[in-house]
Amino acid sequence: MKKALIVQGGWEGHEPKEVAEILAKALRENGFQVEVSDTLDTFKEQEKLKKLDLIVPIWTMGTIEPDQLNPLLEAVRKGTGIAGVHGGMADAFRDQPEYQYMVGGQWVAHPGGDEVTYEVNITDVPSPITEGIKDFTVTSEHYYMHMDPGNTVLATTRFGDVMMPVAWTKMYGKGRVFCCSLGHSASIVRQPEVLTMVIRGMIWAAR
Repeated sequence: MKKALIVQGGWEGHEPKEVAEILAKALRENGFQVEVSDTLDTFKEQEKLKKLDLIVPIWTMGTIEPDQLNPLLEAVRKGTGIAGVHGGMADAFRDQPEYQYMVGGQWVAHPGGDEVTYEVNITDVPSPITEGIKDFTVTSEHYYMHMDPGNTVLATTRFGDVMMPVAWTKMYGKGRVFCCSLGHSASIVRQPEVLTMVIRGMIWAAR
C-alpha cells in the first residue's frame, strides 16, 4: 500500500483542514494509507519522509525552519513525490526560494479577488493527469505566477495576451512534482474537473 502524508495549516482563508479532508478521502479511495498532520515539525522526521510515496502540503504563507524544510527537500530529491494546490503549495514559505524552485511556481497576484470567472484550457501535452478533461470555466482567484520555464504545462489560462500555467509537472531530483493553481476553497477543489486533475496529479507524483 502506498503511503501519503498531508500537512495542513497556515492561512485559514484557504480552508486547509477542509481541503486536507477532501484530498485524504480521495487518496484513501485510491488505495493509499494517509496520515494528516497539522504541524510542520512532521517534516523533521527525515527517515519517515524518505519512506513515503507522496507528500501533500496544504500550508499557505507561514514560515518554515531549516530543520523542517531541509528534510522535505531531501526526501523529494531522493524520490518521494509531492503534489498540491493553490496557495497551499504555490504560496507557502515566501522567504524560501529553494522550496519555490522545487514547486516550480510562486503566486504573484490575483487581480479581481476571488470572484473572477475565467476559462481553463487543457494543453495538448499527452498526460494521464488531463486525459479526457475538456476546457472548463471556474469562478475563483485568477492566479498570476512566477513560473519555472522548465515545467511541463498541462493546463493554462489567459491574462489578456499572456498565457499563464494553471497545472504543471516537473522533476526535483528524482521526485515527481505536480501543482495546480486552482483550489482557493474547498468548493473549488470539489469542482469535478479540478478534483479529477488533482487526484490524478497526486497519483502520478506517487508513481
